[in-house]
Amino acid sequence: MKLFSYSSCSTCRRAIKWLENNDIPFELIDILGIPPTKAMLVSASEVYGGRKYLLNTSGLIYRTIGSEVVKKMSDKEFFEKLFIEPRLIKRPFLYKSNKCLLVGFKEEKWAEKLL
Repeated sequence: MKLFSYSSCSTCRRAIKWLENNDIPFELIDILGIPPTKAMLVSASEVYGGRKYLLNTSGLIYRTIGSEVVKKMSDKEFFEKLFIEPRLIKRPFLYKSNKCLLVGFKEEKWAEKLL
């Protein structure tokens, strides 16, 4: 299981602590150095029912680009942009399989999927 995280993200730190407290093994990956693959991102958008759920809408990069520009992107452009600019990806991003992905940290949802 891979956990894509950003060291200064408090939500990521809470997710790491939760995984450790529940003895769930994971590989910690710096999302800026090694972002999730485009295939992982596409799978996450399918699992969540739309690409909007993958976006870190509170981040500076997203606000700089603007929601209207993002909405007009084709899927190909959208996933390429996330891969090139991983700060756009909502964190943490947990990948277990193409059908088991978690974006963001909600303890109840993580417990449902992982415990």
